[in-house]
Amino acid sequence: MIPIPLLLAQQTQPSGAQPDPFLALLPPMLIMIGVFYFLIFRPQHKRQKELDQLVNNLKKGDKVITSGGIVGTVLAPPGKDGIVVLKTGQETKIEVLKSAISQKQE
Repeated sequence: MIPIPLLLAQQTQPSGAQPDPFLALLPPMLIMIGVFYFLIFRPQHKRQKELDQLVNNLKKGDKVITSGGIVGTVLAPPGKDGIVVLKTGQETKIEVLKSAISQKQE
């Protein structure tokens, strides 16, 4: 007489059938996707959201640093065209896109 657990195992796995390699790789792939999301994508999204909020809340007199390394004081906050006017020297004024502002200097 064959024990019941062996009978059930024989019924679920036909003889000579190979396990699907895709199903064997699925759990590690899901784990890798989760790791990438929590270590790379989520923090990057958070930083981008903070930068967007910083740029949208710029006001006259704020000191900012552009992505090119230019330090200046905001003379005119971004308008509809997305251009910010910065004062970089005594009489030097430049226009930069609001997307070029990388941080606010304290």
